[in-house]
Amino acid sequence: ALKLRAGDKHCLAARSKCYLKLGDVENALKDAEASLQNDKMFSKGLYQKAETLYTMGDSEFALVFYHRGHRLHPELEKFRLGIEKSEEAIVNCIESPSSVKLENKEDLCFVSRQAEVRKANEKPQIRLTKDQKWTSKQKPVRNPKTERQLLGELYADKVYLEKLLKDKDLMESSTKEGIKVADLVLSGISYLDARSEFWQQQKPIYARVRERKLRQQRWIRGEKQKPAELGRYILRTMEDIDTLLAGGCLQEGCRKAERLLKKIQEWSDEEVPNKNELIGNLHSCVGNARLGLGQTEAALQSHNTDLELGRQSTLPDAVSRALENVGTVYARTGKFQQAIDTWEEKIPMARSSLEKAWLFHEIGRCYLLLKKAEAAQSYGEKALQAADGEGDVEWQLHASVLVAQAQVDRKEYWPAILNFEKALQKAKLLQDKAAQKAIVVALNEVSKSYIEELNKRREE
Repeated sequence: ALKLRAGDKHCLAARSKCYLKLGDVENALKDAEASLQNDKMFSKGLYQKAETLYTMGDSEFALVFYHRGHRLHPELEKFRLGIEKSEEAIVNCIESPSSVKLENKEDLCFVSRQAEVRKANEKPQIRLTKDQKWTSKQKPVRNPKTERQLLGELYADKVYLEKLLKDKDLMESSTKEGIKVADLVLSGISYLDARSEFWQQQKPIYARVRERKLRQQRWIRGEKQKPAELGRYILRTMEDIDTLLAGGCLQEGCRKAERLLKKIQEWSDEEVPNKNELIGNLHSCVGNARLGLGQTEAALQSHNTDLELGRQSTLPDAVSRALENVGTVYARTGKFQQAIDTWEEKIPMARSSLEKAWLFHEIGRCYLLLKKAEAAQSYGEKALQAADGEGDVEWQLHASVLVAQAQVDRKEYWPAILNFEKALQKAKLLQDKAAQKAIVVALNEVSKSYIEELNKRREE
């Protein structure tokens, strides 16, 4: 047994090595971290922590510490070998995704929502390869409550399909046409996942659910004051529009909304008591479809019309919705200050922590793109606080990345490293391999800048 003296980092590293040999990774990691407590650049401690993380299967975290040690001590072969084996492990477990939430261009910015919507609208293939098959390990973790809200009545279907996957005999059987039942079930789950992803990106859950409930309540009240047939027609058509937009049929959804808009404008206020609200809602649908089709000017015009109608009719929810959409169009077209001004007007209207997390994050990202790192960090921290209050891991990930990026711009490298590492933990919790890969690349870059800064200080 090793007798430790207080603060003896060499003994701590040695004991960590012994624990690792014995297979006690928890104590091995604990001693490795303790050896770095007073000296963050202690080579033996860095190597021991990297080795322990690698043994635990945390190849991404291990790679960070192998790189950190290699930059400090390039003469030590063990760090180079550690880098090679970690990179090999990461490559073996990460697929090549066609679209990811994070990419490492300039400063690890998010892929545009437009690209994600296009990905969500891809038709699922009935025949799935072994690599594409849905498993609990590959599927990102989503809060069941959130997924239930996103899918609505379809959530029960998804739960049923997932239960079928556990029936091995059924999954191994085939239809009369020769199609495997497993492939059909997986295709159905893939389709429902795509729909929930579309709704999550097209309109955040906090706004969509509230808006739909209010809209249906008002339509029901309105139906009592007008012919039942007309009320049913409007409700049915609006639901058809929602379905078309959710399914990626933007052109057809837009045309259907414009046709209904024209008809409602011809009807009297007696026939349609909630006329302005319906018109505004239809302009919102048209604007979302136009934006998805890349017609930004037309989209902005539709959302501004929705905003004007909401203000004229004193409809706070409609105003909030329109401000959100107008800001989104500005951000997509590179008018970041106008997007900030629009979204800041919406802040007092935010009704939930999740809505605030999204709003603060988007404002912070605009400030980051305007090279105003201090304001970006401030809003990133607000977004993180709101996400913590909601317990939403995905927005905790996005907010941590934003804060870290702002700190890199401010040359606060060590705090940035800590926040990137927090983001990496969230990405691992979500099992988002693409995000993990992008964050590891960013971590390596900021670690390099941090080492260069330390060396510069030593020279001075």
